Amino acid sequence: MANKAIIAGSTGLIGSKLLQILLRESFYDEVLILVRKKIDFDHKKLTQLVVNFDQLDSYADTLTGHALFSCLGTTNAKTPDKTVYRHIDHDYPVQLAQLALKNGIGQYHLVSSIGADPGSSFFYTKTKGETEADIRKLGLPKLYIYRPSMLTGNRQEKRSMEKALIAFYKIIDPLLFGSWKKYRSIAGETVAMAMYKQSTKNNTGTFIYESDQIKQLS
Repeated sequence: MANKAIIAGSTGLIGSKLLQILLRESFYDEVLILVRKKIDFDHKKLTQLVVNFDQLDSYADTLTGHALFSCLGTTNAKTPDKTVYRHIDHDYPVQLAQLALKNGIGQYHLVSSIGADPGSSFFYTKTKGETEADIRKLGLPKLYIYRPSMLTGNRQEKRSMEKALIAFYKIIDPLLFGSWKKYRSIAGETVAMAMYKQSTKNNTGTFIYESDQIKQLS
């Protein structure tokens, strides 16, 4: 039986690596990416659907398949308005999960963040935690949540502050042991490979992977 994957957020660090993996590996016969505008790339397995994420319900009939991967996210620099930020980081992934459940998509994979906690006093981790909590309430039969730490890898956009942090993590990563090991930096490609590998399995339930566990999965 043909397997179809759907990716939301395919131009980001993790999403772009995931797209490459899904197109390369034979497990998936079709990969549908939801984009705001078409990317300059063609592949026999790739279908691009230009969407208005504020009107996701209007594309519901197209959202069917084996797995839906939500790699959506933004930054304070790109989205300083917290209302808009939460709309992207919370509302879109939750609505995609609702559509996945409604359409019988077998699996839902969510990129969250280390420290995600609805009770957090930090806006970023609080938003991620609320997103996780609201999606878990839906009762998806196969839900995978990934909580990566500091991400490394080549991004399309330049982030000067992030470059400094990556350099800092290169120094402190070897010093993080035991319960602190999950705070070590992690490559976006490592997260993407873990997502792919888990999607090829037939596990039922909700699975949450901290950053150090993601490395073991890949």
